[in-house]
Amino acid sequence: MLARRVRPRIPAGTDAWPDAGPPVAYDGVMRVLVVEDDPGIADLLVRGLERAGYEAVGVPDGRQALASVPEPDVVLLDLGLPDMDGVDVCRRLRGRSDAAIIVVTARGEEGDRVAALDEGADDYLVKPFGLAELLARIRAVLRRVRPVEQDVLRHGDLTVDVRTRRVTVGEHEVALTPKEFDILEALAVDPGRVVTRQEILERAWDAHWYGPTKVLDVHIAGLRRKLGVSGLVETVYGRGFRLGTPDDQGAPPGGP
Repeated sequence: MLARRVRPRIPAGTDAWPDAGPPVAYDGVMRVLVVEDDPGIADLLVRGLERAGYEAVGVPDGRQALASVPEPDVVLLDLGLPDMDGVDVCRRLRGRSDAAIIVVTARGEEGDRVAALDEGADDYLVKPFGLAELLARIRAVLRRVRPVEQDVLRHGDLTVDVRTRRVTVGEHEVALTPKEFDILEALAVDPGRVVTRQEILERAWDAHWYGPTKVLDVHIAGLRRKLGVSGLVETVYGRGFRLGTPDDQGAPPGGP
């Protein structure tokens, strides 16, 4: 069943756009790709983003989104696209890009949210929504996904390449899920510092995460198993997690 078309709460036909603050600037103007097949909604979003200081372009389907050049800093992704499901587009984008992905859709069921977030979406916004909220979410997501300038993080035999999202332990490359990578990156930014459970949940899931925190323990267990280095990811009871001094740097990483 196709989701009903719901327009964002943006005042059409007027210049009264909300002033929600400047974009987060890293390397000049931030590029936003709007993936939306409804031309009216796409136009409203593009115009609103441009007035807020972003460089924005809209495409109507998944194929054009995946072929987009240059690579955007942020992707606003509708799920109800004409040529492919938006969740599949999200998965394929995340596999090749570190752009922030915010799903903007009329599909508000929990199953849709979980599917998109598990496939790499950084945030999920259900229509209708206000432009001010969208801009605030873009800024928040950019703060989470681009908190460090380093492209490569190292701790002993562990190497985390933030740009390519590749992880190696010694000479062995380790295949991680998007969530596992985000958790490891949060820990590797400052090895030895205790990162709270809430910090990790906000970075790897959503700043508005209200689900059970035990989901983090499941991903931590999987991360430890794949890294295959005893003592590397430490639990600091009552506080959070940190990268510690490995008991054995020479052990090969575990499989999936």
